[in-house]
Amino acid sequence: MRLHKRSLLRAFAAGIALCVAFGTAACSGGSTSQENDASADSETPTEQITPIEVVASVNQWGSLAEQIGGVHVKVTSVLSSTDVNAHDFEPKTDDIDKLQQAQVVVSNGAGYDTWATKNLSKTMVSVSAAQMVGAVEGDNPHLWFSSDARNAMAKELADTYSRIMPAQKKYFNNKLTAWNRREKKIEKDMKAFSDSHKNVSYAATEPVAYYLLSDMGFTDNTPEGYLQSSSTNSEPTPTDLQEFQELLEKHKVEVLINDTQSTSDATNTLTGIAYKSDVPVLDISEQMPSDYTSLTSWIRALILSLTDMFDEQFDADDQDATSSDSTSENADSLESTADSSTQDNDQTTNGSNDAPQPNPVK
Repeated sequence: MRLHKRSLLRAFAAGIALCVAFGTAACSGGSTSQENDASADSETPTEQITPIEVVASVNQWGSLAEQIGGVHVKVTSVLSSTDVNAHDFEPKTDDIDKLQQAQVVVSNGAGYDTWATKNLSKTMVSVSAAQMVGAVEGDNPHLWFSSDARNAMAKELADTYSRIMPAQKKYFNNKLTAWNRREKKIEKDMKAFSDSHKNVSYAATEPVAYYLLSDMGFTDNTPEGYLQSSSTNSEPTPTDLQEFQELLEKHKVEVLINDTQSTSDATNTLTGIAYKSDVPVLDISEQMPSDYTSLTSWIRALILSLTDMFDEQFDADDQDATSSDSTSENADSLESTADSSTQDNDQTTNGSNDAPQPNPVK
């Protein structure tokens, strides 16, 4: 009987031990699950709510970056001055620090701003105009004047911002749509000029607006030798300058484009000859002037300036032609009057000679 009781006690104790063991394991398992959930939550990236830090090498592209990003970006442009030669620009230490701390670096590329993309970290996002259109060093680097480059950059910036702030993708796409409407106006203005001004040509002290003028239907008649020297930042030869001078003096181009940020004795001489020869001169800077708030407004203003310049020239030519015609008509009228007067005089003279003479007094 005692043995039986002892067996029951042992069994009861064993049962309690098992319950305790299972309970501990269950509690331990529940705690581990909670810890894993907490760990997973801590590893889930939280979306950025502060503005994206964007640094642009030049203010042309910085302006576009701001147009597309709106309130969700903070844009800093390193080079904004129109008083320096952009091709010789050297950034300061502070400029380099800004570039290295940016989330997105917006550059032109094609050798124009190599300093902006040096030593960037792997985590930094780089948006380059040259990469968007396949331009390389040695190509004309003034890509902000290209409609293709502007469209490609606007789309890439919207996509880049959307990847960083997915919740704001609709906002960025709306900004892109609004920008596209402005760009379409520019393209419409360029087509209107091209349709109404056929076979127009220009020469340039620096090929700064090559893409813009090409989109407008202009032919570049800048002497080849001079063009080569300006592209390589070397001095033109006397022969090149003489050829350029004759081009202006003989009115073989309708307008001279003058890069105000790349001046020299040669460019000053050429603009002086153009003024003396009554060839219109359009001054264009490389960086966007401070009195414009966006890249699209600046470019549209340049297009309208060219349009007004040609329309005024056309009106002046019409007035000259009208004046010439009027002078010719007056001359013809005077000549006709003179002929009529001569005929009358001739008739009077002839009549006097033919009249009968009185008989002499005998």
